[in-house]
Amino acid sequence: MNRQNHHELIVSGIHLELTPSLKTFVQEKMERLFRHEENIIRIRVELESDPKEAVATRFKAKGHIAIHGPDMNAAVEADECHKAVALLVDKLDRMLARRHQLKRAKRHQATSVNLDTEFPQAV
Repeated sequence: MNRQNHHELIVSGIHLELTPSLKTFVQEKMERLFRHEENIIRIRVELESDPKEAVATRFKAKGHIAIHGPDMNAAVEADECHKAVALLVDKLDRMLARRHQLKRAKRHQATSVNLDTEFPQAV
């Protein structure tokens, strides 16, 4: 737990009361992302409830990851708030895994350098 002190998690509710149990649920789920990627600076989670929407899309969860490099954004909809958080964490985890895979592939990619100048002969 000492390693995660420099990470920041912001949870906000839009038209939704954030209960302590919901906050701890989001915190526990987001710890998975902090364990996978140590370059995460901040994760902001917005939970939104719209009672006028259809039942299947009543709860929305939006996530924004501030990381070294381009930031990452994701949004999911579900019929239950806890399910929306779980789906959001899964989606962000897949995005981080893909980003890591692309960085590894780029790092191991062979590059060629074309030198047009002539080097002096060694004596």
